[in-house]
Amino acid sequence: MKVEPRWIRGITATSLVLLAAMIVGLSVVHGQATSVIARGGGTTIIHGGTGSPGFVPVITTIAFHATRSGNSASGSFECLAEAPEAGTGSKSAQFTVNAMYVTGQITGASVSGDTATLTGTANITGLGAGSNVPFTFVVQKGGPGAASVLTVDTLPKTPFHEILLQGSFEVAGQD
Repeated sequence: MKVEPRWIRGITATSLVLLAAMIVGLSVVHGQATSVIARGGGTTIIHGGTGSPGFVPVITTIAFHATRSGNSASGSFECLAEAPEAGTGSKSAQFTVNAMYVTGQITGASVSGDTATLTGTANITGLGAGSNVPFTFVVQKGGPGAASVLTVDTLPKTPFHEILLQGSFEVAGQD
């Protein structure tokens, strides 16, 4: 079967138009353009662990994304903190104890340089447990070594200073 060149051009042109429409459709929500404010994920370690006197390490798995549509910010935030089964010995490197789980919705965001401040409310289990708990997540753009700080209103005097071990945090340009 011979395919005419005009068919190929027609199919190619139609494919390009559909692709462009899909890209525009992904960046428009309810008629408003959206832009990424910040996103990322990976594994972090809490600086100082559980604190004095034991200094038990705490590892977190974190994921977040925030977008802006008009004057509104939205997105989601997840952070699972795990501690070892034991402070010393053979089980001290087995991070299997769910110390805290934060799952929330981002409702506010600002950017200053390569740092984003994301705010919202979360449901928390474990340490600082509660429903609809206000939180603030300050994140620095970068790969391993980048810093972030999570503060939840149920533990206002205990901000969690996290250092990224694996993964990436992205922060868009200033507002």
